[in-house]
Amino acid sequence: MRVVVVHGDPAAAAARLERLRAAGQDAELAPLDGATALRALRAAPPDACVIDLSRRPSFGRDLALALRSTKATRPVALVFVEGQAEVPARLRTLLPDATYTTWRAIRGALKRARTPARPVVPASRLAGYSGTPLPRKLGIKTNTTVGLIGAPVGFEVALGALPERARVVRTPRGRCDLLVWFATSRTEVERRIAALGARFGAGGMWIAWRKQGARSRSDLTQAEVRRIGLASGLVDYKICAIDATWSGLKFTRRR
Repeated sequence: MRVVVVHGDPAAAAARLERLRAAGQDAELAPLDGATALRALRAAPPDACVIDLSRRPSFGRDLALALRSTKATRPVALVFVEGQAEVPARLRTLLPDATYTTWRAIRGALKRARTPARPVVPASRLAGYSGTPLPRKLGIKTNTTVGLIGAPVGFEVALGALPERARVVRTPRGRCDLLVWFATSRTEVERRIAALGARFGAGGMWIAWRKQGARSRSDLTQAEVRRIGLASGLVDYKICAIDATWSGLKFTRRR
């Protein structure tokens, strides 16, 4: 089998790759950048994707959901390894036809891993949220350039398939059609909103903050984001849950 391993720790991954190669598998390591990894997997789908959940479990989850979201990678057998007990348990509700195992039992798990006859395609790329694809929720359209400010690792993977000729730029230097800004404090929003507010086009600007239920000491709330935005001459017109950690308000310039 040709096996691609997704692992957040390159040093530890080297030993895992040698273990698989010793068992006769053609094993390679996936890039740690989410967008790069997804492009590589779509260009040359492997027989199986082994995803280690002990490091960056949300990255592995989002990558697996993105693989199931497109026809080219849907037949790839998904094998999840390790992770804290609650992580695989949540994934089983989304991907019940994947294989769940440990590194100690990986050889036998790969022998059993096969492409499901009817691969489960989760209704949402993000656990627990509506079936509306995230690009549509954010307003990413054909020919749109999307700028990401402070986006979490792997967010490009969470976006999944984009509309035709849409592209994502992390930390853009110039103007973009649409900005998605992940802010971590009230001070940050107050300090940067004037500059960033001048850099979005017709698509608007999302300002995202960590939900109060997420593990965060951020002093940002929906009310604070709206207050600062209105005070700077912007007006909000849409709200959405981006994922389990982030919510966002979408702003445009006041006429």
